[in-house]
Amino acid sequence: MLQPKKTKFRRQQKGRMKGIAHRGHELSFGSFGIKTTAACWLTGQQIEAARQAVVRYMKREGQIWIRVFPDKPFTKKPAEVRMGKGKGAPEGFVCPITPGRMIIEAEGVSLEIAKEALRLGAQKLPVVTKFVVRRDYQE
Repeated sequence: MLQPKKTKFRRQQKGRMKGIAHRGHELSFGSFGIKTTAACWLTGQQIEAARQAVVRYMKREGQIWIRVFPDKPFTKKPAEVRMGKGKGAPEGFVCPITPGRMIIEAEGVSLEIAKEALRLGAQKLPVVTKFVVRRDYQE
């Protein structure tokens, strides 16, 4: 009996988040940053909440950089709808995050202020993060 021809392409629905970040995993702009330790989807609302928390604590001192942008649309079907009948309507946009990805960077404030500000911002995110400091940083 003939077997169906196997193709090298597999149909992927929502995308797999495997491996670690090969891009955006180092400090590029600031001296301090928060880096993820797990994979997740970040929405625009979560990123904005973290940004506001950081800016409020820093009291308009220094500068911050948001290193991620939600550019992947995700869809959702309405509640209590039968199976089939196509794909759901676009619900919003997310940013797929892999472990090691830098989320926010800060510059122009002391180590203590940056550590507390980025800790408050990290509380708004649904992923475990760690605080990183530039290797050649001097106070």
